[in-house]
Amino acid sequence: MPELPDVTLYVEALAARVAGHSMTAVTLKSPFVLRSVTPPLDALTGKTVRGVRRIGKRIVLEFDDELFLVIHLMIAGRLRWREPREKLGFGGKMLLASFAFPHGTLFLTEASSKKRASIEVVRGEDALDHLNPGGVEPLTATLEQFGAALTKENHTLKRALTDPHLFSGIGNAYSDEILHAAKLSPLKLTRSMTDEEIARLHDATRATLVVWIDQLRRELHGEFPEKVTAFHGAMAVHGRFKQPCPVCGAPVQRIVYAENECNYCARCQTGGRVLADRSLSRLLKDDWPREIG
Repeated sequence: MPELPDVTLYVEALAARVAGHSMTAVTLKSPFVLRSVTPPLDALTGKTVRGVRRIGKRIVLEFDDELFLVIHLMIAGRLRWREPREKLGFGGKMLLASFAFPHGTLFLTEASSKKRASIEVVRGEDALDHLNPGGVEPLTATLEQFGAALTKENHTLKRALTDPHLFSGIGNAYSDEILHAAKLSPLKLTRSMTDEEIARLHDATRATLVVWIDQLRRELHGEFPEKVTAFHGAMAVHGRFKQPCPVCGAPVQRIVYAENECNYCARCQTGGRVLADRSLSRLLKDDWPREIG
């Protein structure tokens, strides 16, 4: 799922291409992607984009007459920009919607049969605010605001960082990287955190997100984000199960749950202790390794 750094780049790329331009046509390829009724989608036709912003992991295009187009990419949704007469290169069931401008077209695609991506049209800031889960912005939150959000409920650090009601825009991938940078266990409970650990996590959160926003910008060279992925070769632990930790060289560990997995370095983050995987540790029982070799 595109997270704060990826969505930030989408917002910047869209603002550079569509802000100040009028949408000439809207085409809905999949009726299931539209999750709102009033105002109608075609109310955007002929309206000018006045700005582009991010709300959590959602991308918001602001139009005339206080109209907002809200795009939630979920896991497999992606945006594509094509100049006039330039072929999309995607089609069939992947294409969900298109938004035409005089100088190009924005396409919404989804590489999944589950079709979780969505678009909504709302009018007014109050209606837009109802779509905001309410998490603090990790790049601007003070240490006090960050700590208050973190300890609002007693969750594991992994769950707290990825809860949109607590923190805005952080998901599975970057939470792994943040916790590795902070040298903290993903299963540590938030209300057991010391003041020093909270400050360390606060610093690691901001630093990790800023570093990745800058790195993704450099990789794009001003082009539109086409290859948005949760897995990057330069990441420390996310998606790097069994590969060496770039800090200590120990093999990266993982915990698999639902459709996600948590990656971490046992030596850097848990004092060498291998955290129990719900399914595999039950299967292996006494043979489950408690510590890294």
